[in-house]
Amino acid sequence: MSASFASALGAAHDAAAAQHYPQGALYVVATPIGNLADITLRALHVLQLADTLACEDTRHTQSLLRAYGIDKGGAQLLAVHQHNEQEAAQAVLVRLQQGQRVAYVSDAGTPGVSDPGARLAAAVRTAGLRVLPLPGASSITAALSVAGAVANGSAEGGFVFGGFLPVKSAERQAAVLRLQAEARCTVLLEAPHRITELAQALTLLGERPVTLARELTKQFEEITTLPAASLPAWLAGAPQRAKGEFVVLLHPVVAAQDDGDSLRVLRLLLQELPLKSAVRLAAEITGASRNVLYDTALAWKREQPEESS
Repeated sequence: MSASFASALGAAHDAAAAQHYPQGALYVVATPIGNLADITLRALHVLQLADTLACEDTRHTQSLLRAYGIDKGGAQLLAVHQHNEQEAAQAVLVRLQQGQRVAYVSDAGTPGVSDPGARLAAAVRTAGLRVLPLPGASSITAALSVAGAVANGSAEGGFVFGGFLPVKSAERQAAVLRLQAEARCTVLLEAPHRITELAQALTLLGERPVTLARELTKQFEEITTLPAASLPAWLAGAPQRAKGEFVVLLHPVVAAQDDGDSLRVLRLLLQELPLKSAVRLAAEITGASRNVLYDTALAWKREQPEESS
């Protein structure tokens, strides 16, 4: 155990031990996404208290427990990952029905969002047993909190979680085309060996701002915002930029304000010219933002009813 965590277990007991922790319940526990200090006191207490730890990777979890000074025998760890979650849930149910407290942790962050855990939670709830959340670290909310992904004038609020896009090129391209029609902030995840391909696919979004957040909470954390069209060049600018796990935020589309001039000009030009040409000329004539006019023209196009064949 690191000496820096020696007092944390005592603090966890003092802060959380007096609370009620029912038996026969599944505790879904968020764990750090990089920085070990991002564990909560209640998580530390439940990890000690649990009779069984269900985990995405038993070796990874055992290493995490050792860092905090928590001792669990091999028989207390149960592998529940994406390849066996449906079947392993039955083993968890048996232990819960025996009155055990079972804690579930993924390798990092909050289980059940992009990591395994959702099927396990569903099976436990279906069996009429309790599932209790212990909130904590999440790469998604961490990236959203610092990206400043807001759009003045946008009618859409909130964000959309897209997770990992398809691996195959054609399917990924189709997914990006669908994202182009989404005005809200969209959150994607990507692995380092595929970030270059994703960046290339996202160039279709042109000047739409994108935030790349990699290695969040770790020593080489890096967060940058730039136009989608510039992503491949930025990644190629330094070898380390393509390393680490990524959260990719597509900023919301900015809606153009009708100033009585720019949108009128844009509508007239769209009647005679292709979209890109109309946007370029409308921006030159009125001085309005080309990006905003482009996004507005796309929104108009989506609102038009499809012509019957």
